[in-house]
Amino acid sequence: MKITVTGSLGNISKPLTAGLVRKGHQVTVISSNPGNREKIEIMSAAAAIGSLEDADFVAGAFAGADAVYTMVPPNNYFDPHLDLLAYYRGIGENYARAISLSGVKQVVNLSTIGAHLEKGSGILIGAHNVEKILNGLPQDVNITHMRPTSFYYNLYGYADMIKTAGFIAANYGEEDIVPWVSPADIAAAIDEEITAPPAGRKVRYVASEERSCKETAAILGAAIGQPGLKWAIIPDEQMLNGLVTAGINPRIAAGLVEMYAGLHSGLLAEDYYRHRPAMGKVKLADFAKEFAAAFRQNN
Repeated sequence: MKITVTGSLGNISKPLTAGLVRKGHQVTVISSNPGNREKIEIMSAAAAIGSLEDADFVAGAFAGADAVYTMVPPNNYFDPHLDLLAYYRGIGENYARAISLSGVKQVVNLSTIGAHLEKGSGILIGAHNVEKILNGLPQDVNITHMRPTSFYYNLYGYADMIKTAGFIAANYGEEDIVPWVSPADIAAAIDEEITAPPAGRKVRYVASEERSCKETAAILGAAIGQPGLKWAIIPDEQMLNGLVTAGINPRIAAGLVEMYAGLHSGLLAEDYYRHRPAMGKVKLADFAKEFAAAFRQNN
C-alpha cells in the first residue's frame, strides 16, 4: 500500500512509519521541518516537507495514497494569540479537502478520549470537531477514529513540581482512575487499522494500563527514589491560576482545567468504559524507568 503519515517523526508517527516500512508499504511522511528529510529517508520512507496549514500542500501530499494517517500536531500553548479550536478546525478542513481531492478511501485519524462530548471536555473539543469534519466526507471513505487515553509522557509535565514541591498537585488525582497509554501501543493499533480491510466508520480506544493517581505517583516515586510520592487534588481555581502564572494562554489554561475536571468527575471516560479496549503492552512501570532516567538527567 501507499500510505501517507502525518506527525513527522513524533512519538507515534516514527514507530508507525518504521513498522509500515518493515511490512513493505510505501510510506510518505509529512513534516514541517526540512531538517527531518534525511532522517525520514534513512528510514526508507519518502519525505513531504510543508505545513498542514497549507491546504494545497496537504492535498498534494495525499495524492496517490491508498491510505492516510491524520493527526493535529501540538501547538504552542504559551502563544497568547493562539486560537486553539480554530487551529484544529483549519487542519481538519484541510484534511477533508485533501481526502476528497485525492480519492483516498482509507483514513485513520488520531483523536482522543473525550472526543464523544459536545461540551465539558475543555481543549479536547478540538478533536471532537475534527471527527465531525471528517465524518462529513462521503460514506465510501472508511474512517477509524483512534481515541487514545492519557499519554504516559504527559507525566513529564509534573517533573519540576516533584523536584521543587516534593509532590504532584492538579485538579484531579488521589483515587481518580486514569487510563494511561504508551505511544508505542497507539502506533501498533494504528498500524492494524490502516492496513485492515475497509470497515466503514468506527471508533477504537487505545489504553495501556488503568491506574489511580495515587498508584501512579507511588510507581513514579519508587522509580526516582522518592518513595511515598503523593498526588494531591487542588481546586479548579488554584489550578487555573497556576497555569496562567506559568504563562499559558488564559483561554487554553481554562480549557485544560475543564479537561482535567472531566478526568476527576469521570465525564471524559464515560464512552471509554462503554467500549473498553484490551490493554496494550507497555505498562506504567516500564514508562517509570524512562521517567526516572530523564528526571535524574535534568537534576
